[in-house]
Amino acid sequence: MSSIGCMAVQMLKPLSSAWLYCFCLLFVASSSFLFGSQESAAGEDSETIFSEARRIMIERDIERRGIKDQRLLRVMATLPRHLFVPEEVRSSAYQDRPLPIGAGQTISQPYIVAFMTELLELKGRERVLEIGTGSGYQTAVLAALAEQVFSVEIIAKLSAAAERTLKQLRIQNVKLRVGNGYHGWAEQAPFDAIMITAAAAKIPPPLWNQLREGGVLIMPLGKEGHTQQLIRARKIGGRQVIEEHSAVIFVPLTGGTQQ
Repeated sequence: MSSIGCMAVQMLKPLSSAWLYCFCLLFVASSSFLFGSQESAAGEDSETIFSEARRIMIERDIERRGIKDQRLLRVMATLPRHLFVPEEVRSSAYQDRPLPIGAGQTISQPYIVAFMTELLELKGRERVLEIGTGSGYQTAVLAALAEQVFSVEIIAKLSAAAERTLKQLRIQNVKLRVGNGYHGWAEQAPFDAIMITAAAAKIPPPLWNQLREGGVLIMPLGKEGHTQQLIRARKIGGRQVIEEHSAVIFVPLTGGTQQ
């Protein structure tokens, strides 16, 4: 090869490398933009799907079955229930049925959440005690309708997961505690309303004592493995004035009820 030919080859080598480097940079940048856009679009699509599923849930499973509290309906129409359940069941988040959340526990079906919440007749200034935080979904619904919510969960793993989700949604008027719900939260009593999301054969005396005069307590009453009755108990003159509302099946309240 002539010296001129060798010189030409030597001059072309760095030029080719530079062009190849630029091409790689452009390819990486365009790929990042393309796939980033696809991921963003996928995220937007899933949110649209969940939003439509919530709308159908409200119409078909809640409003049509008699729930009339407009504040409650607005809350459940915007609260992302799918964030409170494991990823493997998120596609079923807006179906009207319980879903597993781990540790042998479930998140209640949307209609039951709405029905129990409406029975509390919350106006916005109440201090509410919830026994059985579970996924935190019912907690979030209560927090949107009351002034302050105190929630007790006996399973630490569930309480921690609920706390993460509530923080993600920037819900701040909730205090969580890991402990035996049978004993309530005496330091924060009295409460205007108490919701027990697990079944017991009778109203736990410690919880009744923490309910203020004129307050309302909602819970499934009955034995484990049997159909229970969802009851509303009003505290009038210290007495339990009980109304039965619906047949339900809930997991049992663990702890002191066995004593």
